[in-house]
Amino acid sequence: MAVNYARDFGPFDQRMWLNCAHQGPLPHVAIEAAHEALSWKIAPYHLTDDLFMAIPLQMREVLGRLVGTPADDIILGNSTSYGLHLLANGLRWCSGDEILLVDGDYPADIFPWLDLQKQGVQIRFLHPQNLMVQAEELENSLSDATRVFCTTWVNSFSGAVVDLHAPGAVCRKHNVLFVVNGSQALGARPLDISQTPLDAFTSCGFKWLCGPYATGFCWIRPDVRESLDYNQAYWLTMQAGRDLNHMRDYTVRTDLGARKYDVFCTANFLDVKPWMAAVEYLLMQGIEQIAAYNERLVTHFIEGLDPDQYTLLSPREGPERSTLVYVTHRIPERNSAIYTALQQARIDISLREGQLRFSPHLYNTEDELDQVLQMLMTM
Repeated sequence: MAVNYARDFGPFDQRMWLNCAHQGPLPHVAIEAAHEALSWKIAPYHLTDDLFMAIPLQMREVLGRLVGTPADDIILGNSTSYGLHLLANGLRWCSGDEILLVDGDYPADIFPWLDLQKQGVQIRFLHPQNLMVQAEELENSLSDATRVFCTTWVNSFSGAVVDLHAPGAVCRKHNVLFVVNGSQALGARPLDISQTPLDAFTSCGFKWLCGPYATGFCWIRPDVRESLDYNQAYWLTMQAGRDLNHMRDYTVRTDLGARKYDVFCTANFLDVKPWMAAVEYLLMQGIEQIAAYNERLVTHFIEGLDPDQYTLLSPREGPERSTLVYVTHRIPERNSAIYTALQQARIDISLREGQLRFSPHLYNTEDELDQVLQMLMTM
């Protein structure tokens, strides 16, 4: 692999960070941007009104380029959960409406909907036969009352990938809203919302997008977004197009589009400026190229596993495979000790539901993975 992304990250203090599914590290350009943003707060005269107002607009434009949608349709958030709660609390519900969720999915995809049961909304869980719900399973599970199907693009507990087009087509056919959590995919896999049958997409910014914590965004199909009944009128959003010298206009704007639902404090320059630099860096490298690099890393790791000692729990190959690789020792009770030993050897992974999760990204190398594989063989 001729490209060397690793030089643009770190230093990692002689550790191997194979845990991007938990936190993605900032690239150097983002660290520089964070230092500049911090200097604005140290000496606030650097933070002009024009700069203060421009930061959210620039972030929205960068995210629009990332996912293939107009910047005006981007809602700035602070997490994946932000977009899910907008939908859960903004859609108009009737008693008897049904929401389909996936058993074993990430908690962020479950909790926002559960409290709707107090309004008579029915929550039903799908139990896929394989790692992810297939389109035929979904279609057979829909009822006349189904209004929403919510799932992850890449499952945090299996590493399996949903083909967004297949369930999206089923949902369109039956007039069901298709809501997707993309946090474990975006930044490692390309997405063009204009070519994908989605109704809502939400993601954090601190995993594969390599931004600071408490960053995120969502996209909601414009007609669905306009149908939301959600009481939000943030003063700074209402100020759009006016400078801070003219603030006492209390007219509630109806021309804001997606900005109406931005999280409060969108000019959070300490987070947004480095995140913007990180996303711009990924776009400059090319998401397709990053995905291909990561694919080679995962292939190298999987092919190097000793099948006599370890069982691969994630998809081995094909479109259902992601950059999250789940492994268990043949004696599962040893996984916890293996995790601890790796930590002591300065190799950072995750232990999830008793299984070993490796999640490399573009800053990792095959040489690093070889060292990990060699150590796994001794356990």
